[in-house]
Amino acid sequence: MTGDFQATTTNLGDGLAVVVVGGEADLYTAPQLKKALAAALDGGARYVLVDLSSTTFIDSTTLGVLMGAVRRVRPEGGELAIACDDANIRRIFEITLLDRVFRIFDAPGEGLEHLRGANGNGAG
Repeated sequence: MTGDFQATTTNLGDGLAVVVVGGEADLYTAPQLKKALAAALDGGARYVLVDLSSTTFIDSTTLGVLMGAVRRVRPEGGELAIACDDANIRRIFEITLLDRVFRIFDAPGEGLEHLRGANGNGAG
């Protein structure tokens, strides 16, 4: 049972997509997260924001899924960024040193602005 977990992919065009993750992202829900990320990447996104604003828990399996997505986008010059304002979840990225792999933003809007700039489609 996956409880209240959800992962929704939205393709914003210009190689940019957002994957909104809600609930507990763990071993049991990892296949759904992997599928949502694959939908973004298979849809042509090279710049992906994973919005963890509604996520209550992540585990090492989740981190592995995120790393798999990074391995797909980086050779193409892309980037995967994280939006997360939960101190406990951010700490997991810091403890594992994955805060050096992912740019982590407090709000989804900040992450999208960064990715648009990285993609060459920034407003300014």
